[in-house]
This record gives sequence, C-alpha cells and structure tokens, in this order.
Amino acid sequence: MKIAVLVKQVPGSESPLPLVSSQDWLDESQVAYIMNESDNYGLEEALQIREKNNDGEVVVVSLGPDRTQKVIREALAKGADRAIHIQTNENYPTDPLAAASLFADALKGEDFDIIFSGLQSDDLGYGQTGVILGELLGMSTATLAMATEILDNKIKVKRELEAGYFQWVTMSLPASISVQSGCNTPRYPSLKGIMGAKKKELNVVTPSVGDQNQSIKKIYAPNTAKETVMIKGSVDQVVEKLVTIFRNEIKIT
Repeated sequence: MKIAVLVKQVPGSESPLPLVSSQDWLDESQVAYIMNESDNYGLEEALQIREKNNDGEVVVVSLGPDRTQKVIREALAKGADRAIHIQTNENYPTDPLAAASLFADALKGEDFDIIFSGLQSDDLGYGQTGVILGELLGMSTATLAMATEILDNKIKVKRELEAGYFQWVTMSLPASISVQSGCNTPRYPSLKGIMGAKKKELNVVTPSVGDQNQSIKKIYAPNTAKETVMIKGSVDQVVEKLVTIFRNEIKIT
C-alpha cells in the first residue's frame, strides 16, 4: 500500500509573531516553526497502517520554501520512507485551491492508495486542502477522521460528529482523508531514525505557481481595551439603552 502524508510547517504556539511593515505576513526571520499538529497525527496513522500490513510505503509531501525541509526531515526520522518537497518562494500559496492544485500536479503520477492530511493548519485553518485534493485526483474523501481500518480494497473511517457522536463510513480506495488531532499517539524520532533520515530520498519539485483566488490583505493583532460605561436613568431608560448596546455594538440578536 502506497500512502502519502501532507505535512505543513507552521509557527509554534510559543513563537513570537512579528509582522512585516506591509502588515500582510509575518516576519519569518523571527518565527520558530514546527510541524502542524494534526499533520503529525496523519503521519502516525500512515506509519501504523504500514506496520500492521507489514508492507507499503509512506511518502511525506510538503509545500513551502527551503525552511520547510526541517519538518520533512523530522517526518523521515519518524519513519517515512521518502519525501517530496514542492519548493516555492517565501510567498507560497495561502489559497487552499491553489495549494491543492500544486499537490495534485506533483502527486498525480504517483498512484497513491491513501493521502492523509491534517484536518486544518494551525496558522490559517482553512481545513479544505485535503478535500479539494481528493476531488482533483478523483479520490473518495473523508474528514474529521478519528480512526481507520483497511478492508481489502476499501478503508473504514471513524468520523467525529457533533455532540459526542461518531460515524463509521466505508470508502473505496484510493482515498483522501483528513485526520483529527488526538486520533492516535504520535511517536518521537529515534536516534537511529534521525541518522537514517539523512540518507532517505528527498525529491525537490519546483512548480509554476499560478494565480490565487484568495489573498491576505492585512494581518493585525486585535486591540484590547477596558471601558466602563455608567447607564443612568429610570428602569425603562436603562433597559432601552442596554437593548440598543446589545443589538448595535455587541451584535446580539
């Protein structure tokens, strides 16, 4: 079985997030990057499937600039067999359709049985790339996956629903599946794995980046301020003023 895992490099939760002067992106020279959390669970799910079947190949795939190879090497150290780096400049696509199109172009000749992706990225959080990629490649798709089970030429997926409910669905392969954080226990790279990762194949692909349908115009930190407003008057006047504030300022309907 041939499995691809999409991994993304994102700013760590403890990292400072300074903005460039144009306020359309981060000053990446001061940001500490890590592997996206839910992608880590997707990688572990792929490794466990390979181990249970005693056969197969796990290929990690990442889109981004040169710095992205840090998380690619981490995935290889954890047990992935080889990697594909879709190399872009610093202004790589943030539009999920554009990103999925680049993944599809790079992977269409690989004939993967399963493509795992994290449910959403910790930075932009669109949660669409895995689903769009499955559609572009003509695959079955599922999201919010909490567990998987291989059945002959099909895959059984446990999906998380609302209010604590779950749903089991059986899909034909090939399939593109977005996994939820917490679906397994990701492993740590071993010393042997870290040393072996240096010898594993890392194929760098340089695509032609097309136009994006979405773009980021401005990033900013919300301003926080405390203000106390005293409402005076009769009971009816106070109630009327509160209703006006709730409707027009706090937007409670």
